[in-house]
Amino acid sequence: MATKTIDCDVVIAGCGVAGLYCALNLPRALNVVLLSKEDVASCDSMLAQGGICVLHDPDDYESFFEDTLRAGHYENRLESVDMMIRASRPIIDDLIKRGVRFARTAAGELDYTREGAHSRPRIVYHEDITGEEITTHLLACVRELPNARVMENTCMTDVIEGFDGAGRRVCRGMVAEDAAGDRLVINADATVMATGGVGGLYKHSTNFPCLTGDGCRIAAEHGVLLEHMDYVQIHPTTLWTNKPGRSFLISESARGEGAILLNDAGERFCDELQPRDVVSANILAEMRRQGSEHVWLSFERVDRTEVVNHFTHIREQCAEEGYDILSQPIPVVPAQHYFMGGIHVNSDSETTLPHLFAAGETCCNGVHGRNRLASNSLLESLVFARRAADKIMRDRFADDSAAQLAVAASARSRFIAGSRDVTDVSLLCGADC
Repeated sequence: MATKTIDCDVVIAGCGVAGLYCALNLPRALNVVLLSKEDVASCDSMLAQGGICVLHDPDDYESFFEDTLRAGHYENRLESVDMMIRASRPIIDDLIKRGVRFARTAAGELDYTREGAHSRPRIVYHEDITGEEITTHLLACVRELPNARVMENTCMTDVIEGFDGAGRRVCRGMVAEDAAGDRLVINADATVMATGGVGGLYKHSTNFPCLTGDGCRIAAEHGVLLEHMDYVQIHPTTLWTNKPGRSFLISESARGEGAILLNDAGERFCDELQPRDVVSANILAEMRRQGSEHVWLSFERVDRTEVVNHFTHIREQCAEEGYDILSQPIPVVPAQHYFMGGIHVNSDSETTLPHLFAAGETCCNGVHGRNRLASNSLLESLVFARRAADKIMRDRFADDSAAQLAVAASARSRFIAGSRDVTDVSLLCGADC
């Protein structure tokens, strides 16, 4: 096994929405390396079905805030929830500029759907494959960056520690293993863990098997603070099957649009729009009561056009299992779905080890509390990935005077970045500055 050294400004482990969006929000002057444990398609961001939350209008703030807290059993970090909600509309606008196609009404306005525990429709979506739509476009944007390099089938195995000028223990990069089995020593000023959740550790999960909590494990080995490692969300409705492998998710938006849960006798037994943990508990109780392996989800109350246009992928997958959701209920069962705990981070996504950041499902910034509100995951990942990028930029250029940057920006000229080499301000700020 050979050892190779790579020097860069920022190294990011993970190519889901958090890792990709962090890279896209970094200055073009910084050299960025992104690692994907397997191929880039094998990230959970690709699997998100229902959609992404957004503040519907200014009057929606209080109800959005309350819905998030109520779902999280009021254990949420209030500052983080506020940041996420206030940043939601700019995030959606940016995604649209990057080519993401959200569903539209006949008048051309964004179409909003509703999911469990939401007091009103505030979720934008693309059919029932919103995560794939967003992730695919972000990946295409990253591949166009002249300063970014994506390395697939390359797994982070450790982080590198060092000391700064003040003698503080800091992160100086990461160690990884590539597809050929070679050891990579990646030296970086800033290191970002965006390695996803823990579903691969469970027998039944909606996650890809490669998501095994690598970021949390490595962080713990270096004494980095972890938070709420027992906060694991069970999704109420995955398609029941005898086949092994990842459980197929039946989006919560199906129940938001009117799908109902039935027992073997064809009777409704719970309010389908309660928070996920409550619905999951009701389903498991009903399964125990009737001694069954699953319950049933019926689309009989969902408009036929809505089923055909909104739930295309779900309909196709169910058909492969022998079920026509237009004419019959489908068997569903709860499964592990999302991890609300993880590596403790502050509002800038920085861990307790300086220069080490974490974003997405691998971290805990307090947005979700004990239980995540439906469709907050993509939004939270994007908002705090961008905050990580902003903090990395501030740290990197902390020695540059405000006056120096202002003059360079106005003149779009070249300037001396502190004691570093001459840098083009257009690269520093990005193409749109």
